[in-house]
Amino acid sequence: MPVFRLTEDLTFPDPELAEQDGLLAVGGDLSTDRLLVAYSMGIFPWYEDGSPILWWSPDPRLILIPDELKVSRSLRQEIKKGLFVVTMDTAFEEVIRNCADIRREGQQGTWITEEMIVAYTRLHEAGYAHSVESWHKGELAGGLYGIVLGKAFFGESMFAKKSSASKVAFVTFVEHLGRSGFSFIDCQMATAHLKSLGAREIPRRKFLQMLKKALVPRD
Repeated sequence: MPVFRLTEDLTFPDPELAEQDGLLAVGGDLSTDRLLVAYSMGIFPWYEDGSPILWWSPDPRLILIPDELKVSRSLRQEIKKGLFVVTMDTAFEEVIRNCADIRREGQQGTWITEEMIVAYTRLHEAGYAHSVESWHKGELAGGLYGIVLGKAFFGESMFAKKSSASKVAFVTFVEHLGRSGFSFIDCQMATAHLKSLGAREIPRRKFLQMLKKALVPRD
């Protein structure tokens, strides 16, 4: 399949036309409107500094159904200890910048560029991007951020400065999403850590069907 080059029009090709690795298109911009169109179609940007903007729609897709969340006994005990205070949307820019700065095994540099930080902060100000913070003794110890559209949450990244801080934030948030009637958390790329928490891979076609239903307004 060819990789499509985007124009100024706020349109994307059918995600089913993506390359085998999930790459669908190149170019465009990170305007709020374009990002909202992309996420509503199951597409997200992922690229490094110095590269053009790359747009992806992987197959299969890793998702987590809130009711399928798996919490180990040790993690549940960690949560019960109350060592971390979990909040929402109190330090969005601090969270995304920590996600950009954190060193990850096998990864050189970061895909969360300054351009991405500015774009997702705009999404936060518009009410679409949200952060979850995990605090320890008044200091930000971990957290995550992502996008909410309808009853779908698109997880972008997480970080931890203190052991278990991001896990506590993630579990607390997933349970909150479950109580709020969310359909799924889009985890995008498969990792052993997320699979251990109950995430599973599904075909892209199934994911797009679930996304379409999640975007329909409910009474």
